[in-house]
Amino acid sequence: MASLRDIRRRIGSVKNTRKITRAMKLVAGAKMRKAEQAARAAQPYQDTLRSVLSRVIAAEDSIEHPLLSVPENNQDVLLVVHSSDRGLCGSFNAQILKFALQQKADFEKQGKSVKFLAFGRKIVTALKSRGCEFIHEQMNCKPDDFVDIANGLGDKLLELLENNGFERVIICYNEFINVMTQEPTAKQILPMQLDSDGDDTDNGGEYLYAPNGQEILADLLPRSMRSQLLQAFLDTEAGEQAARMQAMDNATNNAGEMIDKLSLVYNRARQAAITTELTEIISGAEAL
Repeated sequence: MASLRDIRRRIGSVKNTRKITRAMKLVAGAKMRKAEQAARAAQPYQDTLRSVLSRVIAAEDSIEHPLLSVPENNQDVLLVVHSSDRGLCGSFNAQILKFALQQKADFEKQGKSVKFLAFGRKIVTALKSRGCEFIHEQMNCKPDDFVDIANGLGDKLLELLENNGFERVIICYNEFINVMTQEPTAKQILPMQLDSDGDDTDNGGEYLYAPNGQEILADLLPRSMRSQLLQAFLDTEAGEQAARMQAMDNATNNAGEMIDKLSLVYNRARQAAITTELTEIISGAEAL
């Protein structure tokens, strides 16, 4: 059985750990609120842009654009995968890794060759350890750089598209649903898929466009693609901080429970030691 000194040291160590996890929870909560606001604020722009594109497509008789056409390459599939650079965020990184590997396995069953564009230290390290093939990798993705990173990724995908470097591009990331839920999601980025049906396009023929629809699409389609890429980064950041906040909250609660258990063990051991000392004193006095 551990001595009283060992139990006291362990209690002190757990208390120090609880202070750290509690502080990390507060920091993650502050970052999460900022990241959530950014992710929510970007969504209306995407919705409006999608609505405009749908109306243009509905008003045009025929639409031709490289971002909408199927490349001649029918073999290569590119998976753009996002994770965090840091750990201590529960199953956040593990679930997107599992999801991405499942996507890879599904495409390989179809006879496709899968290559990765990975962002985040955790996913890059995990995929490399499994021998996956990379086209691009980037770590230390800071929120202030998300716009530049998304634009650079968009430029790279356009360059690959011009050279028939892939059949399709799928983006995999943890979509931020709410503080408690970050859902692994896969969306096709290229070739772009736009829906010309629905309420937004019922009156599409009433709109007049200057310049013509083809020129508008040539400007808006790349913007739409880059906005989807940026949204994935924003959702990943918000989801990471939410997952870390939850993980640190659980760790803080677990530390409190451990302190209570250790305190109970300490008090029992202390009581037993006092009882033993009293028994020895009484026995000594009676012997005299």
